[in-house]
Amino acid sequence: MPHWLQLMLESLPTLLWAALIFTVPLTLLSFAFGLVLGLVVALVRLFGPKPLVAVVRFYVWIFRGTPLLVQLFLIFYGLPSIGILLDAFPAALIGFTLNIGAYSSEIIRAVIGSVPKGQWEAAYSIGMTWAQAMRRTILPQAGRVAVPPLSNT
Repeated sequence: MPHWLQLMLESLPTLLWAALIFTVPLTLLSFAFGLVLGLVVALVRLFGPKPLVAVVRFYVWIFRGTPLLVQLFLIFYGLPSIGILLDAFPAALIGFTLNIGAYSSEIIRAVIGSVPKGQWEAAYSIGMTWAQAMRRTILPQAGRVAVPPLSNT
């Protein structure tokens, strides 16, 4: 066996383990934070005041309209030019979270909008507040519809 192949096969498990240690937490954290951000952005877009709606629409427009790699480069290499220094993990976490938040906000906004108006009226008719209606009636129904597109994020 050639020396280079033996060296590669011996070092591969170490390299893969190091990549796994970095990638799995990054994936889980960015998806969790991105979903929370997406829910907040979707609720603001649906029910928020007009100036705040304009701000979050701009955020979604920017992050859905630019490639993820460009966003990651701007965060990792661009922020140090204004004095914000980040290591690789926090920079990647911020970039992935903002990107996932923008995409998932559109999905969440669409599935909340797909819940029939009668469900809202039924929740209000039995005395639920807006928050109770969202938590007990609307979001559970929207969540079932949102799982397939969110798993593609």
